[in-house]
Amino acid sequence: MVDIRKKRWSLLGIAAVAAVTLTGCAGGSTDAEGGSGDGGSDATLIVYTNSNSDGRGEWITEKAADAGIDIEIVGLGGADLTNRIIAEKNNPVGDVVFGLNNMFFEQLKSEEAITAYEPKWSGEVPADAGDPADGVFWPLVEQAIVTVYDENKITDAPSDEEDLWTDEKYAGRYEVNPALGQATPQLVLASILSRHLDEDGDLGVSDEGWDLVKSYYENGSPAVEGTDLYARITRDEIDYGVIPSSGIAARDEEYGTKTGMIVPDYGVPYVTEQIAQINGSGNEEKAQEFIDWFGSAEVQGEFATEFNSMPVNEGAVDKANPEVVELMGTLDRQDIDFGFVSENLGAWVEKVTLEYIG
Repeated sequence: MVDIRKKRWSLLGIAAVAAVTLTGCAGGSTDAEGGSGDGGSDATLIVYTNSNSDGRGEWITEKAADAGIDIEIVGLGGADLTNRIIAEKNNPVGDVVFGLNNMFFEQLKSEEAITAYEPKWSGEVPADAGDPADGVFWPLVEQAIVTVYDENKITDAPSDEEDLWTDEKYAGRYEVNPALGQATPQLVLASILSRHLDEDGDLGVSDEGWDLVKSYYENGSPAVEGTDLYARITRDEIDYGVIPSSGIAARDEEYGTKTGMIVPDYGVPYVTEQIAQINGSGNEEKAQEFIDWFGSAEVQGEFATEFNSMPVNEGAVDKANPEVVELMGTLDRQDIDFGFVSENLGAWVEKVTLEYIG
């Protein structure tokens, strides 16, 4: 296990299970004009996240209440949530943010929208998994972002996902999510373009890379809001789609599928979900209490058991689904220059939105 985890952390991925559902907002004491109450011990903690789907938000809220922490969860897609926190930085509404990937947290850090706090469990996570330079954000969960299909239906899947976008026999048979305000669609875009960088190309990308992106969006079947990927697969609307690895087991159980994955030679992108205290919220003591609680080995172990996640906290790994641990130890991590991606992603998203999505 030690060798596997060292390998997994050698190339640090960016995060992303993204959720666009706005949850919570009931019974809280949030001041809409800024701040989250008076910062006293009875103040409701406002928790921002892009990882509240599939019952996660409700589970965390209930378990936190059992621990004596009153929270209100507000969920948005990763990019939208990042922009919101930055927009609010001079008059913050949220107290804690978790679930965003390293790239988004680096943006929040550079804007001084989050502030350093060393959790009690800091020694239980790999030093390079979060923000080793300054300790502003800390890792919770990691997962791979994979292209999946149902092995009950598909026996001749391609070995490289690029074949889906360029071979006409797959046209309309894979799902594409054009919602680039979400973290996972942004990560997919970054994964494609990172394989075709060219310093002389448009926005640092070769013509071949942009042609692939164009084909990806043109030939895919747009995601249907409110409809699960696996529902579409079982109805024979599509055959392939992208999902975070933590969602596979539950969907196989629900839909009766047997998930296969396309894993190219260059690997798959990974996400590492992080947590941080929002700067200047006025509820620092309770924010730190929540971070200490949620990232602990005990809670992350329970979370892993409930949601098939892969905890970063070493003390929680033994509570994770053994199949999840095995899977994460065998999926090669795509080598992505996330510094370059962070600098260029905004321009990439703008170009794709204007030229390829409309």
